Amino acid sequence: ELRNAMSDELSDESAALAVASAAGALDEPASKRARLASSSITVAAEPGSARRQQDDESDDDEEDPRTSRLAAPIMLLTGHAAPIYAFRFQPAGEYAASAGAERTIFLWEVYGQPECENYNVLEGHTNAVTELSWLDARTVASSSADTTVCVWDAHAGKRTRKLSGHTSFVNSVKAAANDRTALVSGADDSTARLWDVRARRVAAAIPCARPVTAVEVAPDASRVYAGGIDEVVRVFDARAFDAGPVVTLPHAHTITGLRLSPEGDRLLSNSMDSKLQCWDVRPFSSSGDDDKGRLESTFRGAQHDFHKNLLKCAWSHDGEKVSAGSSDQVVHIWDRVSAEELYYLPGHKGSVNDVDFHPVEPIIASASSDNTIYLGEIAP
Repeated sequence: ELRNAMSDELSDESAALAVASAAGALDEPASKRARLASSSITVAAEPGSARRQQDDESDDDEEDPRTSRLAAPIMLLTGHAAPIYAFRFQPAGEYAASAGAERTIFLWEVYGQPECENYNVLEGHTNAVTELSWLDARTVASSSADTTVCVWDAHAGKRTRKLSGHTSFVNSVKAAANDRTALVSGADDSTARLWDVRARRVAAAIPCARPVTAVEVAPDASRVYAGGIDEVVRVFDARAFDAGPVVTLPHAHTITGLRLSPEGDRLLSNSMDSKLQCWDVRPFSSSGDDDKGRLESTFRGAQHDFHKNLLKCAWSHDGEKVSAGSSDQVVHIWDRVSAEELYYLPGHKGSVNDVDFHPVEPIIASASSDNTIYLGEIAP
């Protein structure tokens, strides 16, 4: 029987935060010494706090076995004062970042007893932050409607790069998993841009027919994926951007989120046609360059509505599960192979704009227009 860990435990009565140590992935951040006064477990409405979700049922009820090191099976992180559009776990899973309409980036410690603490807030963008991507254990990149991409040192709590070049809202940013100097961004100026972070310059500007709403990049930065309001995902070879896309993957509406599998051989695409699709993007796939032949699965259940938020998608660290943002206020999780919906997790009171699986443990995170984030355990 499927375990919907969030659905039965979401109540307004709960409290407690979740904190973590670096566990070798990060030295303790210098900014941690100046804790936000807001990280209170008794006043959950104050900025930067988290609450442990507790059940109103009798203590005699049998509890499910724990599957993670979270302080509680479900954690509610509060503090954002506006809709949250982006959430990402750090590659080691000890820290996380969130951001949205209020222009700031919150940094969180994932583990610890008894709190999950917001240890810093990064300021510098002048418009909404649209997406986040970690380059390494201490460096996070952000895209913004202020037309810039910024790179931040989460250890020092400061911005280290401001990448300018786009001429309109930047909707998406992704870091290459195995090349920590490469970033890709996509914007309303109808371009995707490949950046060399070391040189603070554009390595390539990739023209697209219409505004770009979602991007992804291969682990070695050899391929760039760009989706937009023209309802297709374009796959570009980094050695020959001028030659145009080598593959196009169709949807029936605007592409809102792209995410490569942990192995880099499958691509998830979320779209306003309310379909989450999985594509075979191996360069020498047996399906060739036929777009329909590359479609492996379609996951149904997640919704898009008139708000037209750019809803993201995610893979579990083992590549066996997928999830996607949804306007119906629910976190949907599917089996990657069978496309069966494994979890239907209500609790948010606004659109679920971003989801992310923990890179090590069976934890799902969701960020919402209701200004909150949930971290919840699922079955391994």
